[in-house]
Amino acid sequence: MDDFIFYFKIGLFHVLDLKGYDHILFLIVLTVIYKLKEWKKILWVVSLFTIGHSVTLAMSSYGIIKIKADLIEFMIPLTIFTSGVMNVVNVQKNFNSKKENLNLFFSFFFGLIHGLGFSNYFKLIIGKSNAKLVHLSEFAIGIEAAQIIIVTSILLVGYLLQALLGVSRRDWILVSSSIVIGFSLQLMFNRVFW
Repeated sequence: MDDFIFYFKIGLFHVLDLKGYDHILFLIVLTVIYKLKEWKKILWVVSLFTIGHSVTLAMSSYGIIKIKADLIEFMIPLTIFTSGVMNVVNVQKNFNSKKENLNLFFSFFFGLIHGLGFSNYFKLIIGKSNAKLVHLSEFAIGIEAAQIIIVTSILLVGYLLQALLGVSRRDWILVSSSIVIGFSLQLMFNRVFW
């Protein structure tokens, strides 16, 4: 049980750590397009991100995949930027099933990239443990819990702004996504690897 709590907390605080706010930025641009009542769609988006994240962590832990850390550290804000731009470009259009499927794909694919960003640290934590998949599962449960906390907060803020202050859904998506785009640009400039 101690191992579960240890790895759960690492996953939980990996996402909730404000010093590593790139994860929070990504969750904002992934979920800001949804309404509170669309929680099932959001659960899919968040879960696919966690699955992608876990796949590359597992592959890295077992030495199947190795990618330069500098490249990944640049690609993480690039994924955030791309998602934010997609929100801004598509804000006038209704998010139909085709666009939602694309969002699901991006969630999984970008989860793969984000998982690589944490892989070196995760490898140090688990060392030569024989229970890598167990620890990875415990870590993933912590990530999922943290993502649910953040996504719920994002949805509640959006709901309150729209319901109580009369902010339009379009403005909520545009402003939130634009702020995230600004932060992601700064992160990219700070992480230029060439």
